[in-house]
Amino acid sequence: MQNTSIFPYFQPIISVASGKIVGYEALARQYDNQGNVVSAGAIFSSKETPIEQLRELDREVRWIALQKFSQLEDKSCYLTINISAAWIDYISNVNDLPTLEMLDKLQIDRSRIIIEITEGVANIEKLKAVVKTYRQYGLKVAIDDYGSGYSQLDRVIALNPDIIKIDMGLFQLALKGGIASDAVQLLTRFGKRQGCRIVCEGVEKMDEFLFALDCGAQYMQGFLFSKAQPEFQNSEAYQQHISSLRSKFLSRKLSSEQKKVLRFQAIKQLSYKLKEALQDDFNLNELSAWGFEDQGILKFYLCNTEGTQISSDFNFQNNSWFSDPKKRGLNWSWRPYFYQCIALYNCGIDNQVAISESYRDYDSGLLCKTLSLSLDKERILMIDIKNED
Repeated sequence: MQNTSIFPYFQPIISVASGKIVGYEALARQYDNQGNVVSAGAIFSSKETPIEQLRELDREVRWIALQKFSQLEDKSCYLTINISAAWIDYISNVNDLPTLEMLDKLQIDRSRIIIEITEGVANIEKLKAVVKTYRQYGLKVAIDDYGSGYSQLDRVIALNPDIIKIDMGLFQLALKGGIASDAVQLLTRFGKRQGCRIVCEGVEKMDEFLFALDCGAQYMQGFLFSKAQPEFQNSEAYQQHISSLRSKFLSRKLSSEQKKVLRFQAIKQLSYKLKEALQDDFNLNELSAWGFEDQGILKFYLCNTEGTQISSDFNFQNNSWFSDPKKRGLNWSWRPYFYQCIALYNCGIDNQVAISESYRDYDSGLLCKTLSLSLDKERILMIDIKNED
């Protein structure tokens, strides 16, 4: 007999590209003392309830959710079902999984089901075995709360999930900038390199949506669109909303990208001008009048084609240049922007700038990029600039 005090609600997951609802996450709900529908999380986090009882409640909710899902007319949508990693250890036979039995009874296409592994301590080898079984039967796997708690890189590497859901605690910190923002960018970049779909959940505000787009998220989930509901919704319910948000994102990015393009063009022109000046003896005081500081140029130095720095650092600060010999003799051949510049020269493209990824300079603490440009067959010009992304 079903326990009617706990039941599933469904929160839509929306594709940024189409604006349509492409799936739902089944979430357990219950009634509070006032008859309001609230999360059933308190039940599952209770340490007083035996684990077997919690597992039975979870299976009841899952069964009801799958029953409803089997009746959904839109067969293109998928359903995400949460399974605690901590409960995996209680599975005696990894080839006999209750969810697979439910899907067979309800004749649900297994490719439409995603098993979302939530937080919890688990034996990683058993977790891998369970995930392997799900995959063998055509189900997909998601990692929840990526970047937090137990859902760290080791679990992602071990399970190779189809979907990664970004931890919203980290995501909301990232909106403030700084290291959290860099961490989310790196996490999403890693996920995309592995071919994972990136889902940002808990999206409640427009700025969160726009930041998620900036991180490359393909799917969104949160109160900005819809809370979890007792019934499934029209797949096109939020298309207009998504279209409006995409337009805002494009408008903002175009404005910032155009500023970057104009700044980079100005920096390139200064680089070419500096290249010409460095063909002969140069006067630092004369160079200081060229507007380097206005464009965020911090310093330049020269390397030979083996990567060894053959000049001092020529730093620009407070409208004047000064030289610093400390790094003379160090070798930078292993840095991509160095060997990319050499490759351009060897291919007959000797007047094109190679540019590094953003990095934080150890000495100054500034976020920087380095440009490299061939001076001749023996020397490379390196220019450090402040990154204003």
